[in-house]
Amino acid sequence: MFLLLLLTACTAAFFYIKWNYTYWQRKGFPYYEPKIPFGVLDEVRKRKATFGIAVSDVYRNTKDRVVGIYLMTRPALLVRDAHLARDMLTRDFESFHDRGIHVDDEKDPQSSGGVFFLKGLDWKSLRVKLTPLFTSGKLKAMFGTVEDVGDKMVNYLNAQLPDEGAKEVEMKSVMSTFAIDIIASVILGLEVDSFVEPNNAIRNISRKINLPTFGNVVRGTCQFLYPGLERLFMRLGWREEAPNMMRDLVKQTIQMREAHNISRKDMLQLLMQLRNKGEINADDNDWSATKVGKVDSKHMSIETIASNLFLFYVAGYETTASTASFTVFELSQYPEVLEKAQRDIREALEKHDNNFTYEAVQDMKYLDLCIMETTRKYPGLPILNRECTKDYPLPDSNLVIKSGTPIIIPLLGMHRDEKYFPDPMRWDPERFLNKNYEPAAYMPFGEGPRHCIAQRMGRVNTKVALAKLLLNFNIEVNPVRKEIEIANFGVPIIAKDGVNVRLSKRKST
Repeated sequence: MFLLLLLTACTAAFFYIKWNYTYWQRKGFPYYEPKIPFGVLDEVRKRKATFGIAVSDVYRNTKDRVVGIYLMTRPALLVRDAHLARDMLTRDFESFHDRGIHVDDEKDPQSSGGVFFLKGLDWKSLRVKLTPLFTSGKLKAMFGTVEDVGDKMVNYLNAQLPDEGAKEVEMKSVMSTFAIDIIASVILGLEVDSFVEPNNAIRNISRKINLPTFGNVVRGTCQFLYPGLERLFMRLGWREEAPNMMRDLVKQTIQMREAHNISRKDMLQLLMQLRNKGEINADDNDWSATKVGKVDSKHMSIETIASNLFLFYVAGYETTASTASFTVFELSQYPEVLEKAQRDIREALEKHDNNFTYEAVQDMKYLDLCIMETTRKYPGLPILNRECTKDYPLPDSNLVIKSGTPIIIPLLGMHRDEKYFPDPMRWDPERFLNKNYEPAAYMPFGEGPRHCIAQRMGRVNTKVALAKLLLNFNIEVNPVRKEIEIANFGVPIIAKDGVNVRLSKRKST
């Protein structure tokens, strides 16, 4: 009897799965032939590709505006048309206002309070409160800290390089250290020098984040594909160590500042303002966070502060490190661009009496073009994801995208499509100067109300890293152009064998 029941259950499961994989066919959408039971994630399972690369491959091998795909057993819609994708993120935002990444509000407050994860009105309310963190006035006030870390990077490289000749340097490691120290100081107010002492508390958190453990992979998958399983794991006591380490660090720092009436120009201080006063002060010269009456946790709880600082930390250091290191690599391939970038930096500094200021960095316009082109060729995240939150009639068709459907925008595929960017594998900053591209397809930081809130800060940090490097060191030009091979692990784009460039010290003139 038991064997009969088991056989019946297995047969029913088999036919249900087969039926599930006809979802897009039944709905009338064009679809990519699925590989049961992993769908487009089959290459990810085999460790032959990352999720972003697998999706990019589907993009290249299909032609329709939208393509039905399967993320394991979950149907999702790949949006191949850049104009449609932009409309979903902007004009039709009300139908796609959530990211579709699920966390447990009750058991995982360290994650659930993050602006990246929040949904609907909760997201909108917090986004409005956090926006003043990244005004030009606030970034200018914190600029001295960013420059100090840039000088530490220069000192480190001077100690590593010979007085004569060039030496190969793995730039991702250098730029990661630069980015971690900036984020640690600007976000948390921690005075660290990871170039000298790499085994500090904040660096240890980054190591925990980057470990490609089975637990991290499974949990990330469940948050996106199977939220019910993620909630079950949390109730069984499964916790990520890094967010808890960040929460403890934030709590200790807040307690110390409040006990000793310490005020510092960093983001933690501004979030303490929000927690204690109900808003971030518009006055860029006032950084006090003295409590006004009883603290209302609705303004900003310790967990919410920690959750958002953790998000800024994770997103900020990886994006800055990758963008800066990939830009250095590409500059080593294109000597004419390298020369223009160096001239741009010199002229901007001369305009400001050779003072390395926030305003001088803002005037490095050609460097902006270089960064734009790097984030085109190597977007920080290879996909953008949303969830359909209201049934959406697909324009110019009789099809309807149902509420709850995951939406995948293949950013890497679009950014390397010659239809939108002629000669896409050529790193050409001046394509943005000459308007030689399709603006609708360029979305490295997302678009619409949920675009990256810290985009401006990331741009400043990256420009400082590049300007300090180009002012103090020569980049040896590669005689033969080559492409970076992308690793088959991780979510962001990671170079398989590092980002190796030969540097030498610049002679004083």
